[in-house]
Amino acid sequence: MGTELLPREILEKYEVHEWKHACAILKHDFPNEWDDIIELLKQFKLCKSWIVEKGGGKSKVAKAIDEYLDQRGWIEKEFETSVKVDDRTMDSPTHKVDCYKNRIALEIEWNNKDPFFDRDLNNFRLLFDLRAISVGVIITRCDHLQEIFNSLGRGDSYGASTTHMKKLLPRIEGGSGAGCPLLVFGISNTLYDENC
Repeated sequence: MGTELLPREILEKYEVHEWKHACAILKHDFPNEWDDIIELLKQFKLCKSWIVEKGGGKSKVAKAIDEYLDQRGWIEKEFETSVKVDDRTMDSPTHKVDCYKNRIALEIEWNNKDPFFDRDLNNFRLLFDLRAISVGVIITRCDHLQEIFNSLGRGDSYGASTTHMKKLLPRIEGGSGAGCPLLVFGISNTLYDENC
């Protein structure tokens, strides 16, 4: 079992990749979180206004995903971790996870610098090894969206060194997530809506 557990509609709208049985674990062991993610992906659309709007800070894409999951009990979470050697304890805080619920961690990487993928995957690896999460999920963008960005005069803002699928897959295939089951969704041009 793998990505075929996902509804056809999701497979048609997103580029999907999975490692270490993430779909089976989510669907069977975390059905509520699975349903939240599926419903999020079904209703999501990529609005033209989100792309043409300039500005810093959190993107409208990330805000839309955060708000949807927040209404379903997902939270931004930083884990308090430490390392103990003999009698000495050293704090070792993790990076905050964008969206977390019941051992499922979800990160949104829409238009950050691509080293953010290293941070996310390392965080997933550590949290999985510490038995704090069971699956890591990343939502990013498909490479072919660059054509839309270019046509809207925003291509420079979404450059080759920012987060997109071509920058993520080699990291995962190279072992960056280690033993953590991973599920990755790429937002594709089928989700693009010129009217919003």
